[in-house]
Amino acid sequence: MIGQLRSTVIDCPDPRALAAFYSELLGLPLVRDEEDWVVLGGPPGQHPRLAFQRAPDLRPPTWPEPEVPQQLHLDVTVTDIEAAEEAALALGARRLPGEGEGFRVYADPAGHPFCLCWD
Repeated sequence: MIGQLRSTVIDCPDPRALAAFYSELLGLPLVRDEEDWVVLGGPPGQHPRLAFQRAPDLRPPTWPEPEVPQQLHLDVTVTDIEAAEEAALALGARRLPGEGEGFRVYADPAGHPFCLCWD
């Protein structure tokens, strides 16, 4: 092993707002809050850890159209998809086209795709 994953970093126009969305969605605590850089999770080496970096000119992915690729997305496991969807939409997510056996696709408030998954 060369190293350990420190954080998954998501570019967005408003790091505090998107961190607040994911803090509620995933139950992760705020551990660092700066104007252009916000981190949820725990100390380095403790997972999961999400960071949000200001990118004022971000072009959000255009899922499912390939014009602007999604580049990465998060899969979030839930026990009750209907309740989870209602809560995610109330936080500012929006439903995107596409779903399959055991997952539905959404966009966070900055436009990044993520999936709610169940077994």
